[in-house]
Amino acid sequence: MLRIIDARTGRPVDAAPARRGLTRVEAHASGSDISALRVLLVADVLLRALELGGTPVWCLLTGGRRQAELRAAATALGIRPFEEGRDLAAGLGEAQIVHVVGDDGAMPEGGVVVGVAPAIRADPAREAPGVAGAASADPPADPAVLRLALLATRRDTPVRIDPDALDRAGRMLARRRRAVAHWARQPSRPIPDEVRGRLRAAWEDNLDVTEVLKVLDQVAEAADLPDGARFETYAHADRLLGLDLVRDLGSPA
Repeated sequence: MLRIIDARTGRPVDAAPARRGLTRVEAHASGSDISALRVLLVADVLLRALELGGTPVWCLLTGGRRQAELRAAATALGIRPFEEGRDLAAGLGEAQIVHVVGDDGAMPEGGVVVGVAPAIRADPAREAPGVAGAASADPPADPAVLRLALLATRRDTPVRIDPDALDRAGRMLARRRRAVAHWARQPSRPIPDEVRGRLRAAWEDNLDVTEVLKVLDQVAEAADLPDGARFETYAHADRLLGLDLVRDLGSPA
């Protein structure tokens, strides 16, 4: 069961208290800067985690100005479309409401509140790639690089996005994709129960994506794990991460 630290109370609560009951996730973001984009990314990962646990989800975006730019940036990062949250009815009888808000946002009433620390641009002249209206002189060709750069830091910790951070994320993503493409050449093997349990325990513990990434590093280095099992593990985890880790399947070695 996915448990989230409620930013309002500081206590862990179930993100989906009723078995297979509808959970409404509201992302509260205005503007189109990278901090607003990080709020949407956290909401997207939350939706993925809930659905992996069998929970139906209704996702909304509330905010003010520049929604079109923010939605375009979100699409580039593989974030699913959110319904317009303004002027909607109270709900559809959902069992839980989870609000995802940035540090600068007002605390919503009711439900569970997931806080997201800001993303910091070190150099405003080099706007983070993937954000609509950005003017980066040298953006990465793959928006998943920015997605990984944002996911690699705990959501309650400010993240610094600069050329060095993007370079590290790009190299990490390329290394993982090469490994997945290599492992895919071997016969498939089931994910070990212990590995599957560690992955689920990580994301169900306050949506700890950084721990999921650590588990994947350990899987890559485990000497006694068949390559086919490594492949299936990475493909399974990517349902949460959304990094298109299988993109290079079939590419030359």
